[in-house]
Formats: sequence, C-alpha cells, structure tokens
Amino acid sequence: MYFVGPRNAKLLGGGIAVLAILACAVLVIGHPRVLTAQEAQNAVRALPTSDSAVVARGKYIVEEIAMCGTCHTPRKPNGEIDRGRWLAGASVPYLPAQPTPDWPMLAPRLFGQPPTSNAGMVTLLTTGVWITGEVLRDPMPKFHMTRADAEAVVAYLKSLPSGQ
Repeated sequence: MYFVGPRNAKLLGGGIAVLAILACAVLVIGHPRVLTAQEAQNAVRALPTSDSAVVARGKYIVEEIAMCGTCHTPRKPNGEIDRGRWLAGASVPYLPAQPTPDWPMLAPRLFGQPPTSNAGMVTLLTTGVWITGEVLRDPMPKFHMTRADAEAVVAYLKSLPSGQ
C-alpha cells in the first residue's frame, strides 16, 4: 500500500499530487489516519455525475445518514417503521426529557413534493433555517449539508411517488 505524505506527494504526479496534498491537509486538521492515493482518488470518483447517481446519493443520505424515516414515517402497531408509507409524515415518536412548549407533535410529509420549494429545502438542509427565517425546532436536526448533498436529498424526495 502506498501512503500519501508530504515527502512523497510530488512523486505521485499530476492530479494525484493535488489529491495527495489535499489528503495531507486533512491530516493536519485531525483526520484519524493517512489516506492512500487510491482512497483519495475514490473520494473524487464518488461524486454523482448523472441524475440517477444524484437520486441514489440522496437516497443514501436520507436513509442511512440523516435517518429521516425515523420521524417522518408512520409506524406499525409494533413500533416498526411502515415502509409502505415511507416519509408520509407521522407523529414524532418521542417527547423531550423536560417539557418544552414548542415541541412539534407531527413531522411533515417529505415524499413526492416536499413541504417547500427546492430552494427552501436546500436552505433548510444547508443552514438549519426554515423558509420563515426561524432556526429549526428540536427534535429536527440542524443539518449543515453541502449544497450538492442537499440537492441530492431534494432530488431523491421528488423522485418518490407523490401518491404513496
């Protein structure tokens, strides 16, 4: 395995050298390990390049990272998430430890046509601020996604059938 470091970055040549320098910068700010040249190349290749790749990226973020279905999907009587009503809006499944007067009891529907414009959703996902200018209320996470990730989430949500 060939490890990227400040001494061997220029030996890699061309575009790899740029990736090597970026990998070194990550190390300086506290990345837990050295990236290989192959890992750095794979990170660049992971960026979506087609509409289907963007939707797939959005699905991954919604389902595996942000876990949106946890609150925005109704549950079956046994407490299991009802995939047949995926992201259809639901009762928030938990309450705060200390009573909070502003705690929302319902999580809105997300599938098909999200609750605001594409630009509003991107703003929400990149800043944690709703279209009214208000910071999102707990328990909604105040995401600070990249614009590309937020756009991928919106593309995925809009790809879901609106009549599910």
